[in-house]
Amino acid sequence: MICATPQDFAAALPRDGAIAGLDLGTVTIGVALSDLRRRVATPFETIRRKKFTLDAQRLLDLAQARDLKGFVLGLPINMDGSEGPRAQSTRAFARNLSHLTDLPIAFWDERLSTVAAERMLLEADLSRKRRAGMIDNVAAGFILQGLLDRLGHLEDRNG
Repeated sequence: MICATPQDFAAALPRDGAIAGLDLGTVTIGVALSDLRRRVATPFETIRRKKFTLDAQRLLDLAQARDLKGFVLGLPINMDGSEGPRAQSTRAFARNLSHLTDLPIAFWDERLSTVAAERMLLEADLSRKRRAGMIDNVAAGFILQGLLDRLGHLEDRNG
């Protein structure tokens, strides 16, 4: 089920349980996982993309192994707010994934998540090679943390 808003996503989730954040690139998929109470996002792994069926199976295997309750995909919106080919590709990936799982799927505006991830890795003084290996799952962490913060805000408002 693809959720139109963070509120719809929150309503589709059980009270507790981890969710995964995904940064879909053309070559890799960065994956971050939340804690069970959905407060903190942690970069988890980078999946080298092959073809959709294999990529989806890896994500579904991860969902089963970690007892995940949902997925949030970074939506690459242009700086002017419009959606280009990358956003359309992300929406298509979500649609195809939704045919394979009942887990709720949400989108989160990923503008500047890669920039923030790169800045953090630079500040950690990691080598260029090490940064390249971590950038996607760290960006996924920023995407997931953004949604987690929003869910926490909704929870605070709804008591």
